[in-house]
Amino acid sequence: MKAGKKIVVVFLLLVLCYKGYGQKQYSLFSPDKSIEVNLELTDSIYYSIKAKNKQIINKSAVSLNTSSIKQKGWKVSAVKRSTRDQELQPVVWQKNKNIRDYYQELRLSFTNDIALEWRAYNDGVAWRWLIHKNGAYTVLNETAQFSFHKEDQAWYPLEDGFFSHNERHYHQLGVDSIGPDQLASLPALFQSASAETKILVTESDLRNYAGMWLRGTGNGKIKAVFPFYPKTKEVQGDRNEVVVERENYIAKLTGPQSLPWRILAISDEDTELLNNQLVYQLASQTEGDYSWVKPGKVSWDWWNANNVYNVDFRAGINTKTYKYYIDFASKHNIEYVIMDEGWSDTRNLMKVNPDIDMEELSSYAAEKGVDLILWANWLPLDKQLEETLDQFVKWKVKGIKVDFMQRDDQEMVNFYERVAKAAAARKLLVDFHGAHKPAGLYRTYPNVMSYEGVLGLEQNKGSNVVDPEHNVTIPFIRMVAGPMDYTPGAMLNAQKEEWKPVWSKPMSMGTRAHQLAMFVVYESPLQMLADSPTHYYEEPESMEFLEAVPVVWEKTIPLKGQIGEYVLMARKSANGDWYVGGMTDWNARTLAFDLSFLEQGKEYTMYLWKDGINADRNAQDYKKETKSVSSQTSINAELAPGGGWVARIIEK
Repeated sequence: MKAGKKIVVVFLLLVLCYKGYGQKQYSLFSPDKSIEVNLELTDSIYYSIKAKNKQIINKSAVSLNTSSIKQKGWKVSAVKRSTRDQELQPVVWQKNKNIRDYYQELRLSFTNDIALEWRAYNDGVAWRWLIHKNGAYTVLNETAQFSFHKEDQAWYPLEDGFFSHNERHYHQLGVDSIGPDQLASLPALFQSASAETKILVTESDLRNYAGMWLRGTGNGKIKAVFPFYPKTKEVQGDRNEVVVERENYIAKLTGPQSLPWRILAISDEDTELLNNQLVYQLASQTEGDYSWVKPGKVSWDWWNANNVYNVDFRAGINTKTYKYYIDFASKHNIEYVIMDEGWSDTRNLMKVNPDIDMEELSSYAAEKGVDLILWANWLPLDKQLEETLDQFVKWKVKGIKVDFMQRDDQEMVNFYERVAKAAAARKLLVDFHGAHKPAGLYRTYPNVMSYEGVLGLEQNKGSNVVDPEHNVTIPFIRMVAGPMDYTPGAMLNAQKEEWKPVWSKPMSMGTRAHQLAMFVVYESPLQMLADSPTHYYEEPESMEFLEAVPVVWEKTIPLKGQIGEYVLMARKSANGDWYVGGMTDWNARTLAFDLSFLEQGKEYTMYLWKDGINADRNAQDYKKETKSVSSQTSINAELAPGGGWVARIIEK
């Protein structure tokens, strides 16, 4: 070979090496090209994100440090790109019967047996670490930075510490004001001041690992932090297990492991967040048969402390009171009755309250076509899991409400999955209360129906922090993570100046129609009716709606919305009926929209419940109307301060 040709061959090899494994920069685009992720490998791994050619995330570091990594730096050994376009069909519908799962993927494999996988969707991006190691090792630290612009804004759920129910108010803060002392749980929402784009930060496929939280670093930078593995713990009372000292690692693992997905849901319009399902899309898929899972509404006892009246028995936690709940549920086609705290000893779930006859209640509920769900304090459940669930099955119980976990370190995250798996083996539904936010387990185990991890109606028993402004904030933030057990349905309603805390006869803030609309706006396949059956019996027009409204949806169409101001959405039920729900903050407003989502050429009957003319003075004032409508009909929904508007639309 001549010298000149040798030089050309060497040059070409160098070019190929640079373009392949020697490459230091990589780009990934969403399928519609609207989102661009740029990666750079230098002393660490850095990413930045553009949305519609505007920078929304500046150069930010991601990294992983495990006890098994011997080599410093990140050297690429292989690059793989792929495209996926598939249709997902959830076992339990929430927003939609079908979900399009369409993304571009980039996987960088490194010489240290670790890979970094990125996906770009049309409505967000996500990344996760893949560890290809045998034997035991620990994750010492995971770096995930989010570098915003200094002038960007945040809806930031401030926390006092890692021991928390994650029931938080969203504080609107300038990103540059968020410092190291300001801890937040997920999800958190950010707005790019330059692009007016919303970026919601959360995670999915949280399994065998610790949950991700956020801290500020100043100057517009936010970083991920994690509750490290518990070293020593202390039980306080009958339900709290507090971590006194932690290990120096996030998680201890054995063998190959995929870590949770870090998600940035991206939207130009607030309403786009209402249909974002990235948490579901990125979770591990379901294995096994879950056709037995039955979503439904639940008559709940705790909100009114079993304060029923117009009865000939002493109300309380006793057999006769729960028969009253079962009768109510049966009459109104409500699938479940929950027996909350008090039915058993809180330290021993096998020790039943002497005023409760479980065998009698089980038989009575079966006769009435109603199923029972039992509350379970997590500490005794953890100690007696198999024994307890086996007994629940003998009582023909159909679900459990697990409460007071208040942590999401690796040990507690594994408790969630252990419960979900054990319950699924016995065909039991699960509602996690006192819980961290949903992070995909409801896809992996479809019997996991709902999570609390939300500042909900129960707080109105003693606090005014849950108000209409909060109520029209959470659909755009917390609900993006998954179903939320807010427990709506209050029949005693008050305007701001009329509200007061009454523990055993509580009232909500905002109007009756505001509460009814929650059953369309808020997602929970196990949706509570929080108020007393006595109150519902006194409100037959409200019950007409609550009896009909479903808990899962074939299709969701966001109509209007502004975070913290108002929300309006249409949903189609499995039987073809449509529902529309609208809610506002403390400002009265008119929401104008049309019914173009209805099938053209058909006539429909619309039953609507709206704020009454005096709802600004008496929040319980509402009016029910009936009118003929079609896809050509335009609506002006008038909402009082703290108001709502809800409709059921049926084909003639």
